[in-house]
Amino acid sequence: MHAVTKPEVEHMQCFVAGEWIDSKERLEVYNPYTKQLVGTVPILTAQQVQQAVDALAAYQPKLSAHQRSEILAKAAAEIKAHKDKLAMGISMESGMSLANAQTEVSRSVGLMLTASEEAKRIMGEQLPSDTDSAGRDKIILGMRFPVGVVTAIVPFNRPLNQVVVKVAPSFAAGNKTIIKPTEKAPLSAFRYVKILLNSGMPPEMISIVSGRPSEIGEVLVGSKNVDMVTFTGSTATGRRLANMAGIKKLTIEAGGNDPLILCEDGDIDKAVSLAVAGAFGNAGQSCRGIKRILAMESVADEFASKFTKKVKAMKCGDPFDPETEIGTLIDEEAAMRVEAAVNAAVKQGAKVLCGHKREGALYPPTVVDFVPPDADMVVNECFGPTAPIVRVKNLQQAVEIANSTDYGLQSGVMTKNLDNIRYCINHLKVGAVNINEGPQFDMPNIPFGGVKQSGIGREGIRYAIQEMTYVKTVVM
Repeated sequence: MHAVTKPEVEHMQCFVAGEWIDSKERLEVYNPYTKQLVGTVPILTAQQVQQAVDALAAYQPKLSAHQRSEILAKAAAEIKAHKDKLAMGISMESGMSLANAQTEVSRSVGLMLTASEEAKRIMGEQLPSDTDSAGRDKIILGMRFPVGVVTAIVPFNRPLNQVVVKVAPSFAAGNKTIIKPTEKAPLSAFRYVKILLNSGMPPEMISIVSGRPSEIGEVLVGSKNVDMVTFTGSTATGRRLANMAGIKKLTIEAGGNDPLILCEDGDIDKAVSLAVAGAFGNAGQSCRGIKRILAMESVADEFASKFTKKVKAMKCGDPFDPETEIGTLIDEEAAMRVEAAVNAAVKQGAKVLCGHKREGALYPPTVVDFVPPDADMVVNECFGPTAPIVRVKNLQQAVEIANSTDYGLQSGVMTKNLDNIRYCINHLKVGAVNINEGPQFDMPNIPFGGVKQSGIGREGIRYAIQEMTYVKTVVM
């Protein structure tokens, strides 16, 4: 085991109505690799969470767009200055490799800086008043206003980035936000709130709460004082939240089953590099990561051979070793689910080319070839470091298999053929088609979101701001 200083256990407090508050009962957070206790967070009651929501709803923000922009920029600088400490915190609570955690912190800085700029670009439009026979001499404006109180419910797979991607655009738009981090890896979210407050965010505009979802979920989602819910997590939970929310604005990012399609003319070496990064980044716990590789039969052998050779060379293990590329999954139960999915595929005729030797929450990068299109790990999202290769006869069959699941988030297509590109753009039922890139392609200024059961609405800073504002028509 790489030498790591035993962490000081952090006992976080929730931020409610402008004050840090505690509770007698607490949730404990353990590192999935060392099994050490790394922190605790309060277990609040529904009444305390309602107090947080009501306090946010009662406050009328006074900051200008320029002031919001300055606060976001200052917070971005603070995150950058404490990159190593924040990355270690992410690894401690989630088992993510330090290398991946460093990347996550850098991505968070980029999101914050983009939000800082976009805060100054929220624009409405002027509409013509003489477009029909009843036209009048009027000035008509469509003006954008913040929705009000936004509940941000975030998952475990990116403990810092997933908080930033919701809170930064919400504040840029002028909203007040209440954060409910995952109970599995909540500590980074608390650190982020401290950075925001230290950077000048008014305490009346932010709150962070923790507790048992079954006890506080109804308030966070269903309260009449919550104007919008933004959620990332499982499709099943997303459905429950949508029913609970009722009629209010929703952004739901409910995961994906993202394919990488390798055509006959595709660059195999580039496809190998993209597949390694897309299937195994963050131990495969990424909604936009590669979950299926749909390879034409004519190039599948060469791809599988080169891909397996590269995967075998990856270092999996101690997340605190700077050379480790793949750390643990969030817990042993998650690793067992991945293991079971591969076992089921093998029973259907699939062949394991490397990996598939679980040790607790650690599951090595696993390549599985000749996977049937109806295998569970192909039909349903396998949230771990696996790369199932499905061999297909042609592009039409690849697209048919890609579209055959309940999900439609991202996709990647390896081809130089313009006809292939046009076909995929027109026929893939997904939120993004990335040509000669993996589905994991990401920038803070582009729209991100899916179709079908992958969710509702779009993230990406500018597009999230649009979701988190409403248009008010003004006629004069």
